[in-house]
Amino acid sequence: MNKKNTCIMVLIMSMVMVALFSISVNATPQIPMPKVNFNVDGASSPSDYVSSIKVLIMLTVLTMLPGFIIMMTSFTRIIVSFSFLKGALGAQQSIPNQVLIGLALFLTIFIMAPIYTEINEVAFKPMLEDKITVEKAFEEGSKPLREFMLKQTRQKDLKLFMEVAKLGEEVTKEDVPMYVVIPAFAISELKTAFQIGFLIYIPFIVIDMVVASVLMSMGMFMLPPVLISMPFKLLLFVMVDGWYLIVKSLIISFS
Repeated sequence: MNKKNTCIMVLIMSMVMVALFSISVNATPQIPMPKVNFNVDGASSPSDYVSSIKVLIMLTVLTMLPGFIIMMTSFTRIIVSFSFLKGALGAQQSIPNQVLIGLALFLTIFIMAPIYTEINEVAFKPMLEDKITVEKAFEEGSKPLREFMLKQTRQKDLKLFMEVAKLGEEVTKEDVPMYVVIPAFAISELKTAFQIGFLIYIPFIVIDMVVASVLMSMGMFMLPPVLISMPFKLLLFVMVDGWYLIVKSLIISFS
C-alpha cells in the first residue's frame, strides 16, 4: 500500500513539474532571429548593387579559404614535414595534431605576410575604394601570389601541366593561368616536403638500428626496440634544439 501511494505521489509531482516548466517556457518572450538577405531588386543606385556583390564575393572567398591556404601557400610543405617528424620520433600519441596544425598555420601566416600585404595594397584596398574593378583587382592580386608559387615550382612540374593544358610556347611565366600554376606548385611542394622528411628520418633510423642490434646481441628478443629507442630520440632532438633547426630550415627554404 505504501509503495502504491509513493508511486502516485511521484507521478503527481512529475506532472506538476512538467506543467510549471511549460508555463515558464511559454512565458518567455520570443526573440526574433536576424535574417540575412541578399536582394538587389530594391537597389536605387549602382553603388547598392556593388555593395551587395562585394558582400557576396567576400562570403564566397571565405568558403574557399581553406583550399586556398592548403594549395596556394607554404602550409603543405610545413605540415607534411611536421608529420614526418612526428612519425620519425615515434610520438604519434604524444604530439597532438591540433598543435602541429596550429604551428603550421601561424608559420604560414609569418611566411606569407609580405605577399598578403602586397595583395592588400595593390588589389583589395583599391577595390573597396572603387578605384579598380573586381576583374582588375583579381588580376593585380594574383601577380604576387603567382610569383611566389612559381619560385617554389619545379620547371618539370610546370611544363607537365602546360603541356596537358595545351598552352602554346608563347605563354610566359607572367602569363601562365592560375589553374596551371596551382597544381604544379602543389606537387612541387609535396616533393620538397618528402625530401625534408627523408633527411629528418636518417638520424632517427640510425638510433633505431643501434638499439635493435644491441637488444638482439643481449638476447632480448621480446623487448620492443621502439620502447628503448624513443627516449634516446627525444634526448637527441632536445640536445640539438630540433624545433629551432626544423622551423629555421622551413623558413629559409621559402626565402
